[in-house]
Amino acid sequence: MNTALRLGSVAAALLALTVAAPAATAAETPTATVSVQGVAVDTHASAGTKRIIAADAGVAAAAANVCGAGYTISVSAARYGTYGTTYTWTNGKTTGSNYEDRPICAVFFNDTGTAHSMRLKLSDNYTATPDVEDSGTFSEYAGPLYQNKGYCGQTYSYMKVGSTVVVDNYMRIGACD
Repeated sequence: MNTALRLGSVAAALLALTVAAPAATAAETPTATVSVQGVAVDTHASAGTKRIIAADAGVAAAAANVCGAGYTISVSAARYGTYGTTYTWTNGKTTGSNYEDRPICAVFFNDTGTAHSMRLKLSDNYTATPDVEDSGTFSEYAGPLYQNKGYCGQTYSYMKVGSTVVVDNYMRIGACD
């Protein structure tokens, strides 16, 4: 069979499958994951997130435990020098009609071992939803914070050591435009 005929047959078969198969709704679309050192990571997570998880999977898994039962899929992570690491997690479910309507939990870990002024803010992907935040002096972490539709939102992490601001960063959640 020549190549053009073979490709035509494959295309026809794919078209038949697409027409015959019912379309999945966003609520039925699970979060696809890959394993990074035994931690479930969203396939759309950045290479940087995957590197942070791979560098210390035990710490990443412990971070998920702070969020509580079900929050086991890493969505994004950012390490801020030796000062702190922010992680976001989802439970893989949807809470609305869009793929991005996924619950998110965020935690900002203090990696210094000493209490410092910290702030964590979590915004979802809808402007009508108020941001949630946690601030104070923490030796372990700020958060956990939750948004019901936070997949395309962002976090804001802030840390001050003495009078010096050492972390002042936004992190995008999920693979969104």
